[in-house]
Amino acid sequence: MYFEVLGSTDPSAQTVVLSSGLGGSANFWKPQLSELTQLYRVVVYDQLGTGRSPAVLPDQYRISNMADELLELLDHAGIQTCHVVGHALGGLVAMEMALKQPERLTSMVLINAWSSPNPHTLRCFNIRKAILASCEKRVFLQMQALILYPPDWIAENIEALEAEEAHLLEYFPEESNLLKRIAALSEFDIESQLSDIAIDALIVANKDDLLVPWQRSMILDEGLSSSTLKILDYGGHASTVTATDAFNSLLMAHLAQY
Repeated sequence: MYFEVLGSTDPSAQTVVLSSGLGGSANFWKPQLSELTQLYRVVVYDQLGTGRSPAVLPDQYRISNMADELLELLDHAGIQTCHVVGHALGGLVAMEMALKQPERLTSMVLINAWSSPNPHTLRCFNIRKAILASCEKRVFLQMQALILYPPDWIAENIEALEAEEAHLLEYFPEESNLLKRIAALSEFDIESQLSDIAIDALIVANKDDLLVPWQRSMILDEGLSSSTLKILDYGGHASTVTATDAFNSLLMAHLAQY
């Protein structure tokens, strides 16, 4: 998989791994890099079957496979321990890693994540699959923006958003890969195992998230043995982008504890 190691070259610096959502792109984390790289070694990567990590994903591809891929990447990079910051799908990957190799994680940051399917999110995925089946890739990306960002943010950033969508359209992932990744998200269920995860977790949720009800983060907080829940009123599903100052403040304060 394509990855980059950025930031501090101090051997004593802690490592922060940033794992994206459905899009899988390292570029998603640009709003966090300037602050993180001043103090930490930062790993960003394009998930397998997305962006600069081309691959034909296997049938029955699951979040567990994605966790194994990231663990292999860390082995390749010689990284023994790290914080994993995961947005949505990336948060699911972090929890799978915590179940598989808890000794590798210093902490987790779970952003608009969940531990089991819920009817609302599944409906959103079904709509996206229907749009994809119609071969309307441009409409798929426009729908994706509606899911990710609050209405006022879209209105105020339309030029930048249209430029981003044009880039994403040019590098649109293989349809079969996207469907397999959506299936992995739709079937993820570790609710009965949450109490087995002893890794410190910062859980960030948004009340205006169109994709994931913020109450799903409450379930995570109640189930995990060591967690802190922070709920933002504004930011939509991608508050890392739309409420950068608020999110970065929470992230840096969390990491500063270690």
